[in-house]
Amino acid sequence: MKTRTQPAQAAPLLTVTGAELMVPLLNGNSTRYVNLDYAASAPALASTASHLTETLSFYASVHRGAGYASDISTTAYENARDTVARFVGARVGDPVIFTRNTTDALNLLATAVPGETLVLDIEHHANFLPWNERGRRVLAAGETLEHTLELLRAELEKRPAALVAVTGASNVTGEVLPLRRIADIVHRFGTRLAVDGAQLVPHRRVNMRALGIDYLVFSGHKTYAPFGAGVLVGRRDWLDRADPYLRGGGAVTTVTLEDQTWRSGPHRHEGGTPNVLGALTLAHAIQELETLNPDEWYSHETALRDALLSGLEQIPGIRILRIFDDLDETPVGVVSFALEGVDSRHLALVLAAEFGIGVRDGKFCAHPLLARLGQTTPALRASFGVGSTLEDVEALLAAIHFYLTHGPTGVYERVDGVWNIVGDTRPRPGWAQLPEEGREYLGCAG
Repeated sequence: MKTRTQPAQAAPLLTVTGAELMVPLLNGNSTRYVNLDYAASAPALASTASHLTETLSFYASVHRGAGYASDISTTAYENARDTVARFVGARVGDPVIFTRNTTDALNLLATAVPGETLVLDIEHHANFLPWNERGRRVLAAGETLEHTLELLRAELEKRPAALVAVTGASNVTGEVLPLRRIADIVHRFGTRLAVDGAQLVPHRRVNMRALGIDYLVFSGHKTYAPFGAGVLVGRRDWLDRADPYLRGGGAVTTVTLEDQTWRSGPHRHEGGTPNVLGALTLAHAIQELETLNPDEWYSHETALRDALLSGLEQIPGIRILRIFDDLDETPVGVVSFALEGVDSRHLALVLAAEFGIGVRDGKFCAHPLLARLGQTTPALRASFGVGSTLEDVEALLAAIHFYLTHGPTGVYERVDGVWNIVGDTRPRPGWAQLPEEGREYLGCAG
């Protein structure tokens, strides 16, 4: 396990939207919103939001418009590919394909793999379900990382696969896998490596060439940009041979009544009008991340994580979710935990309604991993990033302590297995009013 680091900075590394958001509480007061749900969707950088306002004046359809605004939008959209490629250390010639999100990018890649894909049993559903109908093989991870790497080597030696798809950083535990070591193992057998970077790219600089990554996917909404643009970057040959992912305008060079000629490169899979503003804001956000000193970036986030773990470990009956105990890589800012005798959904509701703190509860769209860890009930997840401070962590710890000592002050009821607030009169913006019959909580049950 890693040793404790120096205390976290009082100020965030970058300013994010919503940093000063005041939210109403059940008691009629209001407080600053403490956002500890970065792993689901990180807040947009304030500078990126300003950039969005500037680009909106030039927003137009890309690639086929003759107008000035269309020309500007097209140039900026294509430049965004170059920004992404540089940021992730892509190889020369690797296409950068913009998709709806990480899940979409993995589904696209699944259509292009010319053979079986091997995955571990620790994956998010986005890197588990897309391979289902395309030839998926699941390898159960070992008790330790070293055992898991040996199991991976032995499995590929026994029966090679076209692709191994792994998470870069777990969305449940924040643990970071040794991607260079994994790449060396899989490449020895002629297998390619795909990395789900949804939780890694927003927290660490990733260099595909240096790490031996053949395909990388991630999302803008987790990388401090608004909108849901996703990215798939990787080797061209499989993608150029695959059937177009979205068949429509922009994906073809010629069309007759009998046939069509599909384009190569990223346009082959981007039929229709793309999420232009999503791509532009993602490019701006990662340019802002590039300005950070990596050592300061990583140490700040690690200090926050250490402070949270130190506080949680003082609570009787706490269970911190971990996959391996022998990782050398420093985890990213994601911590999941469960409290003995405490319903995680109930605590999450109380934290939001009575303390203004946003966390995630559930099984985090990683059911096989939770089952592997023996966590049969929903857990809680706190996650943070460049806009987080030690004050945020301290607020969460104080709120949990108050809850365990005094209980909730509001009234809550459980209907059909779902907790709800009774008599919730907190005001809502006019554009986000609930329908009269209310709305069932969905979460990621999850």
